[in-house]
Amino acid sequence: MSSKKPSIIGIIPARFGSTRLPGKPLLEFEGKPLIQHTYENAKKCKLFDELLVATDDERIKNKVESFGGKAVMTPDICATGTERLAYVIAEFPDFAHYDIVVNVQGDEPDVSENTIDLVVKNLILHNDASMATACVPLNNLEEINKSSVVKCVFDKKGYALYFSRSPIPSHKTERVNKNIPYHKHIGLYAYRKDFLLIYPYLTSTPLQISEDLEQLKALEHGYKIHITLVDHDTKGIDTPEDYKLRESKICQ
Repeated sequence: MSSKKPSIIGIIPARFGSTRLPGKPLLEFEGKPLIQHTYENAKKCKLFDELLVATDDERIKNKVESFGGKAVMTPDICATGTERLAYVIAEFPDFAHYDIVVNVQGDEPDVSENTIDLVVKNLILHNDASMATACVPLNNLEEINKSSVVKCVFDKKGYALYFSRSPIPSHKTERVNKNIPYHKHIGLYAYRKDFLLIYPYLTSTPLQISEDLEQLKALEHGYKIHITLVDHDTKGIDTPEDYKLRESKICQ
């Protein structure tokens, strides 16, 4: 990448047919749908030259446009958020020139502007990384053991070693080791455009399928992911229980 400031686009993938929480982007709390909370929060990031929603459903597109946001339609055959972003960059000429593409998960309305900023800057700084993402220290035993909370381990230079829904690192006693730090993965990715366009053509991999984590496909194919360690946690909405907590403001 050249020394000039790279152009950066933020894209929020929003699928209507969530397995665990159908219609999730349109679920409301505090008087707004989830997709609006996510969009308005991401809009705070000053690094973005452009921000849009990539969806497979006209209802979501119409809702985004109703509150002044930008949205594009993508096929429902996109298997992951990463593939949905790749489709936008490959098929829409207006967005093909961006150097870095940031995936702001549609069900993560609380990712801080600072976290986005740090992840993007880390990707720019580490030229050998194809992707960058973030983790936060995890001390809650319930969350460490919760399969919907993705954990991450990384090397001394900050490159990801593995992501898992199981507690990692594990211990020979098969119990959580309180003397070892655990880290929760934050649902945010920054990609170099060239890698993003390759990703959909990479074959699925055993670890990716086993854990149901799309970033593992990149690791298994030998691409590097740099981890930004941050101190701002997020409260994603992944299950009906998460939504009930948010709706009742218990997790505010």
